[in-house]
Amino acid sequence: MHGRKNQKSVSSPGESPELPAFLKPHADGVTLAIRLQPRASRNEIGDPTGPELRIKVTAPPVDAAANEALIRLLAETLDCSRRDVVLVHGHTARSKVIKIFSLSATDALTRLRAAHR
Repeated sequence: MHGRKNQKSVSSPGESPELPAFLKPHADGVTLAIRLQPRASRNEIGDPTGPELRIKVTAPPVDAAANEALIRLLAETLDCSRRDVVLVHGHTARSKVIKIFSLSATDALTRLRAAHR
């Protein structure tokens, strides 16, 4: 054995151990790992695909239109201000990381699940 005796998984205060892989809590909000599909038939939040949440938008991936559509959809779905939703990574890729300020991980998960139904 390599010195790993009785290691336990320790979660931060307020962090729920059953959070999905695409959702990461932070002190000032939460980040979402997104797999974006532009030029879809409709805007919708889909199922998680591995460590990312699949989201479809009708906008094309031209002149940041798909990114803007993604941010608007998340702001509406999560019932938060547009300025609280920020694209952190993946400006030109389909895999993106979005930070949502002033929203807890459990609130974000509850609102995403409600929108998915």
